[in-house]
Amino acid sequence: MSLFRPRLSFRYLAKHYFINFIALLMGISLAFSMIDYFQHSEQLEVSSNYKILYLFYMWQEALTLLYPLAIIFAGIMTKVYLIKNSNMVILHSFGYTKRQLFLPFFIVSTSIYLLFSYLHTTEFSYAKDRATAMLQQGLDTYAVEDLFFIYKGTFVYAKNLDPLNKTMEDLVLFELIGRDLSYTINAKEAHFTGEGWLAKDISIRRLIYDKHSLQRYEVEHKDELLTLIGYEPKIIESIQEGKALNMIDTFSAWKLLDSQNLNTNKLRSTIYYKILFPLFSIALLLILFFKIPFHARYMNIALVLAFSLGVTFLVWGLLFALNQMGQNGVLAPEIAVALPILLLWVYALRIFFDNKETI
Repeated sequence: MSLFRPRLSFRYLAKHYFINFIALLMGISLAFSMIDYFQHSEQLEVSSNYKILYLFYMWQEALTLLYPLAIIFAGIMTKVYLIKNSNMVILHSFGYTKRQLFLPFFIVSTSIYLLFSYLHTTEFSYAKDRATAMLQQGLDTYAVEDLFFIYKGTFVYAKNLDPLNKTMEDLVLFELIGRDLSYTINAKEAHFTGEGWLAKDISIRRLIYDKHSLQRYEVEHKDELLTLIGYEPKIIESIQEGKALNMIDTFSAWKLLDSQNLNTNKLRSTIYYKILFPLFSIALLLILFFKIPFHARYMNIALVLAFSLGVTFLVWGLLFALNQMGQNGVLAPEIAVALPILLLWVYALRIFFDNKETI
């Protein structure tokens, strides 16, 4: 068997598994998006094109949320089909081992995981926020008002942010030393240059104190000032309103906030959720593949299906709950997400290497 011409058995199993995956993912994701659409249809009293766009965004969100479940369900469905038709026994009779039979499932599921990981680096990540904005603000979805955050120990306020045009209005930066206001920087407008925000028509007021008593202030005017280095519009929008970021922007935001010793729990939890969390599906697929009997005489199909689906929902629910605890700061993201996934993989690999190769 070569990489470009795999064995017929590999192609047979991979084909059935992939077809089942596509059918299941399309079915459950479309059902999810349609249910959401009917729940919010009254808030979308606009043109039909607008409604279709909302439905499309929610379908994208459903794909990212449900594809790990589809990976597992398709594996269960494919193996049960092979067992019912005695194909699994036939493949074993030709000398294929359990590990060899699992290889097509592993290759296909890993490829799907890598594809969705790549999609998380694109505009695909913003689907839910765009759909939510359409519900909350109608067609005018992009203005963000009254921003307030910290930049290198300096407090930042902006009256308005336009992420599309990458502009800010009424920007104010001020620093507190103890309880005393050190200085304020006011600018009517600023625009993002790719490196930072270039503010124009700057007014700087420096306050002079004597034993915490304000004596006077000095005023200085500048034409331009480059500030908020590294704070891209999407990062500011996410910090202000908790909106999603693609993986590239998330890593940039993590690096930026960590360099200022600011809390990065939510960003780390988001990264682990998008990169590590879906890996549970491949580990659970491996466990169920080896645990489900390979012969119809040794199994009650209805009971096996109920048990497999129950275990899948239980594991998915527990991991999802732990991820929420990591995002809310109840647990460190490494403990809430990374550790359970690692333990699940340790158990899966133990089954893979310790399991007997025969039926």
